[in-house]
Amino acid sequence: MFLRNMWYVAAFSADVQPGKCLARRFLDEPVVLFRTQAGRLSALIDRCSHRAMPLSAGHVDGEVIRCAYHGLEFSATGACERIPGQQRIPVAAHVRAYPVVERDALIWIWMGDPDKADPQAIMANPEHQDPAWSWRPYTMHVKANWQLLVDNILDLTHVAYIHANTIGGSPQTHFSADVSVQFDGEQVTLLRKMPDSVPPRTYVAAGGFKGRVDRWQQVQYRPAGGNVLRVNAGACDVGTGAYEGRRDNGFVLLNVHGVTPETATTTHYIWTICTNAARESGVPELLFDQFHETICEDERALQAQQSRISDTPDMRFVGISSDGAVNRARMLLDAMQQAEAAAQHQTVADAAVRLPA
Repeated sequence: MFLRNMWYVAAFSADVQPGKCLARRFLDEPVVLFRTQAGRLSALIDRCSHRAMPLSAGHVDGEVIRCAYHGLEFSATGACERIPGQQRIPVAAHVRAYPVVERDALIWIWMGDPDKADPQAIMANPEHQDPAWSWRPYTMHVKANWQLLVDNILDLTHVAYIHANTIGGSPQTHFSADVSVQFDGEQVTLLRKMPDSVPPRTYVAAGGFKGRVDRWQQVQYRPAGGNVLRVNAGACDVGTGAYEGRRDNGFVLLNVHGVTPETATTTHYIWTICTNAARESGVPELLFDQFHETICEDERALQAQQSRISDTPDMRFVGISSDGAVNRARMLLDAMQQAEAAAQHQTVADAAVRLPA
């Protein structure tokens, strides 16, 4: 299932420098991202209109991207600006351009109806611009369906097992956590409280804790905001206000997980680790390295899942009690897909009515 009328993280801003291009596949469509020498960002279908040569095989020259096969040149809008050896440029030579927006050091792309693309819907990630936060970007190509990544982040009971050597902690702590799931029709919010618990070694290194802590894990998922999951996790010394919002004396880890479908069984996982730990302490670098291994643990688990799903595509999942947030998210995505399909069906029906008899 692909949802087209929503924003997705396409890349980091730094991934597309002036005069350079980047080829990626989104929702099973080939796309070339490029930035002109003047700095304008563009996303076009990665297919020359002449003989289907990937435009990403060419190069950016000034304000156009030039096809490597016969030299056709295309502007950032997808308009064919030049065909060597002829003056007339047919309208059919133009190629599709996708709406793109840069915000918070991320490039966002809209794969659906361009008239419905509203940049104001994109979820903000201010930590990427805040000097009080340190962060590091990562891009991973995960051989698993994108919804498995969403499930993984919304069901954090797996942390005790998959991440036993990093952020895990006691399984009993995770399964006895005080869990609440909120849903407002557009966003799923999961909050897990683990009071008076033993901090995992990553937290001890980052927060300098000497004893037990009050831990929290909060996940916000609003698909229409860019198919990003924001995970706010951390800990404070026991009884110092972690659950009342007084977290200045603790340690906070904020992760931005951009989940962008490539194909039905592969996903662009474009994510960041952000922390409020002091830079001069050396903790951020240690934390980034350790948490990267945590995500690699997830990647291995997700790819193992996808392998078995591909082996047994007709077998269904069995639900358990920790699936509350996952189920809410799947229901929301299904409803969005149905609404999108209904709108597309209506568009086709309206077009049929307008056809001459």
